[in-house]
Amino acid sequence: YHNNLFCLAGIRLAPKEKLDIPVLFLPAEMKIYKAVVVIHVMRENGENWPYKVTDGSNTDLNRNVTVAENGETQGIVWIYPINGTPEAPEQKSVMIRCQARQRQEQRVELLLFGVMPGAPALPDAGNSTSDDTDELSDTDESSDSPEVTDGSPATLEFLYELQYQSDEIRSQLESLVGMQLVEKEWDTESKIVTLIFNVVFAPSKPMRNEATVVIQCTAGGLWKFPLVFIATEPEVDDVINIEALGLNKESIVGFKLTSQTR
Repeated sequence: YHNNLFCLAGIRLAPKEKLDIPVLFLPAEMKIYKAVVVIHVMRENGENWPYKVTDGSNTDLNRNVTVAENGETQGIVWIYPINGTPEAPEQKSVMIRCQARQRQEQRVELLLFGVMPGAPALPDAGNSTSDDTDELSDTDESSDSPEVTDGSPATLEFLYELQYQSDEIRSQLESLVGMQLVEKEWDTESKIVTLIFNVVFAPSKPMRNEATVVIQCTAGGLWKFPLVFIATEPEVDDVINIEALGLNKESIVGFKLTSQTR
């Protein structure tokens, strides 16, 4: 929390008028920022509201009003916590190419700039891959999760998920793509963390789709890395040779097809 206070006084509001409070966020470091907006409303003429807060009043009401000596309501207070998470500019796309009906396993290195260890950690999230940005997979829940190397004394934890641009792309890619964090390294001088993922792509037909890896550090900071999955044409299954019986004569060839699902 920052100890600096910024106050605005003398704002007049008509009955049922709305109050817009602009919030400007200019983070200097990749860490969690927290602030609180406090709104205190009083009558312009200085008089109190006749409503008296008693011991039996609603608990929330007791907490959100200021009471005068005679027990009348002097002011109303609203408190809004604000949490700021810096987001790095979107990085270059990573291309993952595989021939249809084949399996491609590729190691992908993602660089996170400006990681700040030692900040308060965020609550853990579950292990799930979804297109919802509110939940990220905790990469350090299991005991075999990779630890920070290069002599760093700090324990850096990261949450990551693979997000899709639409439900249609999700339905096409989700069952074909696998992703696992296998190693992470921290350069203490440059404050660059390298996350190494093992990405598996096993397309069943030619396609080109995109997804985004969203990574969040528990010390603060959000990074996004676009992934482009390209499946090229598969190899031919066989060559069918048809021998001609002569001009204007029909030639017939037979072959069997085997279903892969039955």
